[in-house]
Amino acid sequence: MALLVIDLGSSSARALLFSDAARLIPDSICSRPLAFTTDAAGQATVDAMRLRQVVEACIDEALTHPAAGVIRAVGMATFAGNWLGLDAAGAPCTPVFTYADTRGASEIARLRQRLPGDSAAYHQATGCLLHPAYLPAQYAWLRCQQPPAAANMHSISDIGGYLYRQWFERIAPMSLSLASWSGLLDTARQAWHQGYASALLGGDFPPKLPRLADFDAAEIGLSPTYAARWRALRACPFFLALGDGAAANIGSGAVAEQHIALTVGTTSALRVVKREGRVPPGLWRYLVTADLPLTGGATSEGGNVYQWTLRTLRIADERVEAELRRRPPDAHGLTVLPHLAGERAPGWQAAASGAILGLRPHTRPLDILQAQLESVALRLSLIYDALKTDSAMVMAGGGALQASPAWARMIADALGCPMQLLAEPEVTARGVALLMRQRLDGIALGADPPALSAVIQAQPARVARMKAARQRQIALYHKLYG
Repeated sequence: MALLVIDLGSSSARALLFSDAARLIPDSICSRPLAFTTDAAGQATVDAMRLRQVVEACIDEALTHPAAGVIRAVGMATFAGNWLGLDAAGAPCTPVFTYADTRGASEIARLRQRLPGDSAAYHQATGCLLHPAYLPAQYAWLRCQQPPAAANMHSISDIGGYLYRQWFERIAPMSLSLASWSGLLDTARQAWHQGYASALLGGDFPPKLPRLADFDAAEIGLSPTYAARWRALRACPFFLALGDGAAANIGSGAVAEQHIALTVGTTSALRVVKREGRVPPGLWRYLVTADLPLTGGATSEGGNVYQWTLRTLRIADERVEAELRRRPPDAHGLTVLPHLAGERAPGWQAAASGAILGLRPHTRPLDILQAQLESVALRLSLIYDALKTDSAMVMAGGGALQASPAWARMIADALGCPMQLLAEPEVTARGVALLMRQRLDGIALGADPPALSAVIQAQPARVARMKAARQRQIALYHKLYG
């Protein structure tokens, strides 16, 4: 028997098979590329129908695997901070808005004026800040710039809810996990915050919000069309979609406060399961499930900075890793802000942009690459300082770190703490499988720790050099953004 996991990331859609022990079944990853539609104005969207076709193709392929004969359940993780508008017939009337869409920056000042009380109260109630990455700013932009689309919108859905509506021919709820990324969920009451929704977006907006449920409120009974297409899934429970970052925490083994999960993929994040306390300034609180709140911060930079630098400077990557390993920290004399896609945590400057200070005639492409990677590590260290406890251990995963142990070393030195480098190749999908197994069989989330490839110890001399680099970065940030 197997568990089928659908993993929708910002660069690919995949379907994967896991065993009952939540172990990835060999040769079971079925993947299709996925790309956001972007432009100079800040758009970052996905066509809903195209995304549906890509996901369904992945499932079709996964079900041809020999292990797919008996599927126990289906789970899903999606890039969080996504939503789309549906018309009265349930058809998309907008593209899927993503966390990377910054066009709502123009609406932030107006939203602040409408905010009842102060922004600190909003932050503690919803776990989010007023920022273009979240639904209020994006919807306000849509209503201002594309009134016909907003007027045609009967309801709002996340990607998972839209897919389930097609597959089951009924309206599925949004998981608390995805709703907590919206900026409109009352995380304590685990219900939509009607007061903020009405004040920010008008009294006609709250009725458009979907009903809510925990992720295990599974949908069962595919429509006749899909039951014939996916015979192995006809009687399977389909768990509601989880935010990919929340699932990655579980897959990383960070299921309690003493473990902080670091994920570096296209973007980066540090997160910890924390049940009590106020949300630290500059960070957020989301939900994994109803009983697992998650505190942390995500940056808009990660592997995208690495790839941009290689591509722009035309650096051949065959020898890059070996060269980076040989270089001491901060060996380039550069100070970098890596905000190619604006800033999220910790400063939330949506209009922030990348900057390189200190270029000289002797500066070489490899200097710039090292400085870019270290700059991401330094921004992550600011988030880590707000999360850490005396006994905290960082569990680090994600494709970018597995591809570059040299970058993992930079991050460990920037954080100044031991870092366990995960050998698990699919921490997000593994997290979904572990959560499904917990609900199906009652097995504790921490019963099977993740496999490790290395433990990186921060070296004092290197830590000191990274601290000095961080002070320069902070000074540059303050000069540009206050």
